[in-house]
Amino acid sequence: MRIINEKQLDFTDVILRPKRSRLTSRSEVEILREYEFKWTKNTTGLTIKGTGIMPANMSTSGTIELAKVMCEHNLFAALHKHYTAKEVINFLKKHQRNDLIFISTGVSEEDYKKIKEILDTKLCNNICIDIANGYAPILKEFIIKVRADYPDSVIMAGNVVTGDMTEDLILSGADIVKIGIGSGSACTTRKLTGVGRPQFSAIYECADAAHGVGGMICADGGCTVPGDIAKAFGAGADMVMAGGMFAGHEESDGELITKQIETNEIIEGKKVIEEKLYKSYYGMSSEHAQNKFYGGLKKYRASEGKYVELLYKGKVENTILEILGGLRSSMTYIGARRLKDIPKCATFYIVNRQLNTIYGDDTKK
Repeated sequence: MRIINEKQLDFTDVILRPKRSRLTSRSEVEILREYEFKWTKNTTGLTIKGTGIMPANMSTSGTIELAKVMCEHNLFAALHKHYTAKEVINFLKKHQRNDLIFISTGVSEEDYKKIKEILDTKLCNNICIDIANGYAPILKEFIIKVRADYPDSVIMAGNVVTGDMTEDLILSGADIVKIGIGSGSACTTRKLTGVGRPQFSAIYECADAAHGVGGMICADGGCTVPGDIAKAFGAGADMVMAGGMFAGHEESDGELITKQIETNEIIEGKKVIEEKLYKSYYGMSSEHAQNKFYGGLKKYRASEGKYVELLYKGKVENTILEILGGLRSSMTYIGARRLKDIPKCATFYIVNRQLNTIYGDDTKK
């Protein structure tokens, strides 16, 4: 047994420190970034210009309809892996910004056949290799295989939460490593297995490891408000994925549910009843997802996700504008003119009182 006696921080444990800034308006910041990739750059010189925010590649948030709107704002999108190859190809044929789209895949032989069918069309070269446990040897083996067969593709793979494995996946052929285990709002992996890591610390360590070998990271999970996305960039993330923030919209998947809600307003001695709309959202390891996509929950495993009903949010456009507005505002507070400058300008306070009690308040040092 080994115990690592270091502070492990989540987004709620830190807050950005404001600094003097020459920026006088949110309109002065540049949130578009030109991305260059370790492996793909070597073969094609490829760069992609966009803002590194994307919906998680879950079935409720990684939808084609949501991807269309994201790309209109120069944001990335990762389609969930339950679309058929034909559905993805038909979408890509009609879409203009396929450089911002990632096609998700598992690591089975059937998964490889499907991703091969899509990649061979040359409509899109971005791949998201997605498994729950990125420490399984099969992920590294799959990355090596895809990199050998498709050297011009941008490969994102994960998930992991430690610097050593981040380096290993990049040196095996991944351009971007997805960071996060148990951090999502619909994920119960930490409760069920006792495994995971607070997301802020995971991002901080893995970003340092990735950048040291010329790679990038995508922070996956844990963001519940726009400020969390700014913190993720501040910790060193090159891209940020969010699930719950993009779920519950018109363009998201999930069942639309009408509920009768009792209010506190009383008319003629009776409480007024209002109708409210909700939309379902669930983790991909939940029993609901296992029943929908895999024919039921296998007896040898347990559900590591939950099913929730989110208040219906309408069109995703408003959420996107709120996120981008919050990011721009955060950049003006810390003096970051460009998106890639955020880590250089970021200083964080530790604000969790329990942590300060346990470890001592070192925020003044």
